[in-house]
Formats: sequence, C-alpha cells, structure tokens
Amino acid sequence: MSFDTVVMVDWSGGNDRGAAPKQDAIWAAVVREGAALPSHYLRNRQVAAAWLAELCTLELAAGRRVFIGFDFPFGYPAGFAQHLVGRPDPLALWDWMALHLHEGPKANNRFAVAAQINARFPGIGPFWFNAGKVDYPDLPRKGRARHAHGMAEKRRCEHHAKGAFTCWQLGGAGSVGSQAMTGMAVLARLRTQFPRQISVWPFEPLRGAIALVEVWPSLYAADVRAAMRPGDIKDEVQVRLLAQRIVAMQGAGTLGAALEAVPMAARIEEGWIFGVSADD
Repeated sequence: MSFDTVVMVDWSGGNDRGAAPKQDAIWAAVVREGAALPSHYLRNRQVAAAWLAELCTLELAAGRRVFIGFDFPFGYPAGFAQHLVGRPDPLALWDWMALHLHEGPKANNRFAVAAQINARFPGIGPFWFNAGKVDYPDLPRKGRARHAHGMAEKRRCEHHAKGAFTCWQLGGAGSVGSQAMTGMAVLARLRTQFPRQISVWPFEPLRGAIALVEVWPSLYAADVRAAMRPGDIKDEVQVRLLAQRIVAMQGAGTLGAALEAVPMAARIEEGWIFGVSADD
C-alpha cells in the first residue's frame, strides 16, 4: 500500500477566520512525491471544501494515490448511528449530517442540529455546549446537566489516547464536537463528488485512489513543541510535521501495518485515531 501524495488537514468547527493566516483556523499541508509544498491557510469550511475538491480532481487526473488526514472523529460511540439512522453505518451518519447541517462562512445551525439529535434520545444529551444566544431546550450548555441518554462518553480509541476529548462537547478549549459534525458533512459531500474514488478508513478497504483517515496531531505534541519557532502558527506546524511523518512511515515500510492495527469493533462504527495502539 503506497501513496503518491500525503495531505494533512487541521479542521475547525468555527466560523470564517479572516483573510490573514491565524491560529484556530483550517490549515492543510501537502507532500507530493516526496516534496513538501507550502502550507495552505483555508479561512472557512466553504473555502476548504472547494480546495479539497480541486485537490482531488488534480490528483485523480494525474493518476496519483492520496492519503488525506483530518483531525476530527470519523464516528461516534457504538449505538449512536443505529439510533439516529437505523443501522450501525457511520457513512450513512455522515450523509445525515450533510443533509441536516446548513452553514455559511459566518453562521451555521450545528447547535440546532445537536438539539434535534438529542431530542431523539431519552433523558438529556448526549450533546452539550451552546455558544449562541438562543437557548435550545434539548441542548444543555453544561455537560453535567446531561443524564440517562444511554450513550458512552467516549469511543474506545479515546480511552487509549490520553487527553482526547469526547465528541459530545460542541465547544470550549480542546473540544472536537463541532469539528466532527461539520467535518462529517463536508466529507460526505466530497464522497458524493467523487463516487467510487474515495475510501474511508477504517470503515472501508482502501481500494479507492483517495483515502480519508482520522488523525490526531496531539499524539505528537512533543515533536510539535520542539519544532515551533517564534512567529510560527501551531496548526500549520502540526499539519506539516504530521504529513512528513506519514511519508517517513511509508518510506520505512510501517504505514500499511499501522493502517491495519484497528480493532474490529472500531471498523464497524466508531472509527479509530491513526497511530493509537489498542494495547496502550
């Protein structure tokens, strides 16, 4: 298993970050045939989605295989997809998100969607946090307000990844809930644009020319800290170093084994963070 191009994307669940490159925005790094290209600052998800579509078009036209890593959860704890879409199919869940999530550069309805989902569950939850002024009766602002919703707090992989946040938290420092929800919607639409060309790890065999893979740059936080220089933007450094790490693993012949090292339960519904060991 080999890839000609490696891409890393640091995602964001927030709104447009402006024209000047800055922290907490969407950043992407590309290494093509061993050569690192300048990193890309993508100011909002609409710009990022267009950039991803253009990238896929160019890579497919050139006959290159592509590894694209995204730093948000590709799935939820077991049982969530069954409850929401009627079967344990994480990609059907992606399609559900794409259908229900509506957004522009400066606003989206993710809190309303989370409240809509919570209303389908018993008790209160599982999603929580609301940064807006409008209250949603089914979406608590505090995590401790939830109860009896029936879902596990974390996926199996997050129990093995020290410091990983629950996907139910939609905002606040370190949270990934909004990134997951918006990211799933964008990638569902990308799959529709390129039918049979995209495979999603670890749910599908990587037979397509383009592999979408869940990553977590915090696994390599020490390397990122060591590489930071005055004026650097952490998000940009993360994607650049992680892309180079994947290329190095491929060169060392260890990438294929790392992609295979996933528990079967994670392959069915929850997903997995690339590089996390189930033995930890």
